[in-house]
Amino acid sequence: MSKEKIRQVLKEQGKFSTDIDSLSDDADLYEAGMTSHASVNVMLALEDAFDLEFPDRMLKRSVFESINAIHAAVEELSA
Repeated sequence: MSKEKIRQVLKEQGKFSTDIDSLSDDADLYEAGMTSHASVNVMLALEDAFDLEFPDRMLKRSVFESINAIHAAVEELSA
């Protein structure tokens, strides 16, 4: 599972005012400008991109707050 693929989804769906490539993998995506509404779009796009579904237990802010957190969730669901 590629963090580059996650970054691409964030670029397309996250509605960031800053360049996503300038953010570290552990940067807070909400502090960088991602709204709750944008995070739902990111989640749906991630489900399509990685052919998976986030279970209810993962539908919380902490799962989508950084590239590392998203990557860990995608890895867990793909195992």
